[in-house]
Amino acid sequence: MGGETKLTGPDLGQGIAAADVPEGGSLLGHAQGEAVLLVRRGEEIVAIGATCTHYGGPLSEGLVAGDTIRCPWHHACFSLRTGEALRAPALNALPCFDVQHDGGQIIVLGRREPLTAKRAAAGPSSVVVVGAGAAGNACVETLRSQGYAGPVALLGAEGTTPIDRPNLSKDYLAGNAPEEWMSIRGEDFYREHDVDFSPSGRVEKLDLAGKRVLLEGGAARPYGALVLATGAQPNRLAVPGADAPHVFTLRTMADSRAIIAKAAGAKRAVVIGASFIGLEVAASLRARGVEVDVVAPETIPLARVLGDAIGAHVKKVHEEHGVCFHLGTSPSAIEAGSVVLANGSRLPADLVVAGVGVMPDLSLAQQAGLTIDRGVVVDDQLRTSAPGVWAVGDVARWPDPRSGDRIRVEHWVVAERMGQIAAKNVLGAAVRCDIVPFFWSAHFDLVVNYVGHAEGWDRIDVAGSIEGRDAAVAYRKGGKTLAVATIGRDRAALEAGLSMENGDERALSKLVPPS
Repeated sequence: MGGETKLTGPDLGQGIAAADVPEGGSLLGHAQGEAVLLVRRGEEIVAIGATCTHYGGPLSEGLVAGDTIRCPWHHACFSLRTGEALRAPALNALPCFDVQHDGGQIIVLGRREPLTAKRAAAGPSSVVVVGAGAAGNACVETLRSQGYAGPVALLGAEGTTPIDRPNLSKDYLAGNAPEEWMSIRGEDFYREHDVDFSPSGRVEKLDLAGKRVLLEGGAARPYGALVLATGAQPNRLAVPGADAPHVFTLRTMADSRAIIAKAAGAKRAVVIGASFIGLEVAASLRARGVEVDVVAPETIPLARVLGDAIGAHVKKVHEEHGVCFHLGTSPSAIEAGSVVLANGSRLPADLVVAGVGVMPDLSLAQQAGLTIDRGVVVDDQLRTSAPGVWAVGDVARWPDPRSGDRIRVEHWVVAERMGQIAAKNVLGAAVRCDIVPFFWSAHFDLVVNYVGHAEGWDRIDVAGSIEGRDAAVAYRKGGKTLAVATIGRDRAALEAGLSMENGDERALSKLVPPS
C-alpha cells in the first residue's frame, strides 16, 4: 500500500564514482528497474531497496543510525546489512543488492538472496496469542521469523484478519484507500507459516493453573506461553439515545464499513469528542461531502496532548475545510434526527459518531487474577504477574525508563513493537521494553508526528512556525524533554526519537532550543 519511490538518480547498474557517495551518507539511484539506496559506512558501501515496505516512504529522506535506516514517514527501522525489518510498523524486509566496489567505481549487481532465519535454540511447548490486532499479529510473525517451530495460535474476536487499524479513521474512511489495503496479512500467510489463526476465536476464560484458554462454545487451547493482546474497547456515550442505530463508535473494520454505508445517504453528521479519532473521522466525513459538527467539552481540541498552539492550528485547519465546532459543551440526548446539547441547542444529525476515547479490555486479565493498575501491569520484559504470561499493546502498562513512571500507550506502532519484544522474550531473549512511542495523526493535508510520551509538562518550546507548518515542538518537565511533535519536519522527528533512545538531552536541546 502507499506510494512508490520513482526511479530517479543515476543508473547504479552502469556504475558510479565511489566519491559520489559521501561518508556517512547515502545516494538514491536505481538498478534493474528498482529504486536503490547506496549507504556508505566507513569503507563499506551497502545497497538496499529505497522504498519502505510499510506505506512506501522514501528511505532516501530517512535517517541512518548505526547499522540501521529509519523511514521518515512512520519510523519503520531496517537493517542496512540484511534488509530485515527490525522495528514495526514495517513487517516485510527490504531487498538487498550485491555491490561491486572496484577501485574508484561502484556497480550495483542483482538482488542478494535473503538470509534464512536461524532456528530458535529454545522455546515453550506452544504459544497462544489472544487478540489479533497489531500487537498479536506482530508477535506471531516474530515468533516465526526468529525460527520458533512449535505450535502457534492466534485467536481473534473481530471476524477479520488483522487490519491496518489507523486507516479505519483516515484514508479508508475517507474513501482514499481500497479495502484490499486493509488486511495486514491474508489467511494464506498464516497457513504458510503454520499459524493456527481463528478470526472469531473469542476467549471466554483463562485457566492459568491448567495453562489453558477456554473459548466460547467450550473448546480449550493448552499453552506453554500465553500472550495477551486484547486491546481496547471504545467508550460509549451515557446519554439517552446513545444506542440508536445511527450512532456509531469506531474500532473495527465492521464499524468503519457501517459508518461508510450510513454516510452514503447522510447530509449532516455530528462527531462527539475532539479526540484524534474524532477529528480524523470529521476530516474523512468531510472528504465524503458530509457536513460535520464536532461537539466536545474542552475549549481547544487536542490541547491535553499537543498543547494549545498545535491544538488551535488543527482546529483552524478543520474550520477551513468546513467543520463546525461546538466546544465547552456536551450532548444531553440523541434523537432520531438531531443531537441535543447541554446548553439547549440542537444540531441536525443523520449520523452520529462518538470519539470519546477507549478503555483497555481487562476482562480476561481481571478474571484470571493478574495484577491490574489501569492496565495489565507488566515488567520491563512485558511479563505479567503470572509465570509464562505476557501482555502487550493497548492493554499493557509498563515501566517507562525515560519518565520513571508506568505508562500505557494506545498507539499502533507501540503495539506492534511490544508484540515483537514479547515474542523474543517468550523465546528467552530477555529484551527490555524501552520503546520510544511514536504516532501520527492526519487532518486533511496536515500531518502531526509525535515522538515520546508526555502526560504533563512545565514548558513547551517551539522551533519554527506552527502556522507555517514547519515546526518542532518540545514538551519538557524538570529540564527533560519527554516528547517532540513535528509538522513538516519528518527528519527532525526521527532525530528526536534517536536522541530519546540514547538519552541525549543535549541533542534534543539543539533540535528544539529552550526559549
